[in-house]
Amino acid sequence: MMNPARQHLHLYFLIPVMFLVCLAANAAVDNGSGDSNRDTVSGTLRDADNIAGDEALAPAFTPIPELTSGFQLLYTQQFPAAREKFSNWESEHPQEPFGEVAIAASYLFEEFYRQGVLTSDFFLNEEKFLNGIDGKPDPGHMAEFQGALVRTRTLANKRLKQNSRDTEALFALTLAAGMESDADMILRKERFEALKLLKLANQYAKQLLAVRPDANDAYVALGSANYIIGSLSGGMRFFLSFGGVHGDKRLGMQQLGKSADTGLYLRPFAKIMLALSARREKQDALAQKLLRELSEEFSSSPLFAAEYAKSMGWPVPAVLHP
Repeated sequence: MMNPARQHLHLYFLIPVMFLVCLAANAAVDNGSGDSNRDTVSGTLRDADNIAGDEALAPAFTPIPELTSGFQLLYTQQFPAAREKFSNWESEHPQEPFGEVAIAASYLFEEFYRQGVLTSDFFLNEEKFLNGIDGKPDPGHMAEFQGALVRTRTLANKRLKQNSRDTEALFALTLAAGMESDADMILRKERFEALKLLKLANQYAKQLLAVRPDANDAYVALGSANYIIGSLSGGMRFFLSFGGVHGDKRLGMQQLGKSADTGLYLRPFAKIMLALSARREKQDALAQKLLRELSEEFSSSPLFAAEYAKSMGWPVPAVLHP
């Protein structure tokens, strides 16, 4: 029989990503393993008095038509088309880690959609919420996802060696660690590794926000992590606190709201995450508002139309066939 403490570690909350996504702790992370395919946190936090001119126009923080189009396709569940947009942009900007991390996000989103993770049926089902998907993820998707993460980290760490305050690199590494944590927790069910990655992503997000406070997409990760840990039992939160892992559900929802209001590429993802957490917390009016906005903005998405209908207690107008 599974140890109760171990069982509670099954609790997770979709954060992709995005995109997006997930962070958990204030403590530093031990990276003594030297695995080149994992992140390595660079230096100490530095104050950001100024952002260099090239950083001000960084693609992760500036609307780029090709990337915007790709994310629009991603949010309407047109995964191969989104991936083609990201791949074309990446081929023209081979030194930018954001292209690779967007490709990784497309594979993770597709697998989550295929498994029904991005739905209230999954999120409000306590058994699934605590124990993850039934079965195993598609090995092809996971291999492509992992390959894109390796390429992301190679590019990002190269940039950090040249400039430890490179916001593109910090943002890409935040997303890479957060997405891999989601994959480990939800799909692979490697929960202790997932918690390690949550802590790692937190360090990158804090470095990023110290340099670039307007990087509001990063709050998706911070908010998701606070909600995850804050949703655990009091005993489990006490247990995790010894490892520097803390959470606050209310703060998490506030942080998700910041991204939902002012984020860039991950704004719609923040909305769906906030809507699902609102449904779990029985904040029906907030959930309905967010899901209505998503269903209107992405009118061709069967996912958002179905989730809005469920939140209103209406018949579901679309059947998902991943």
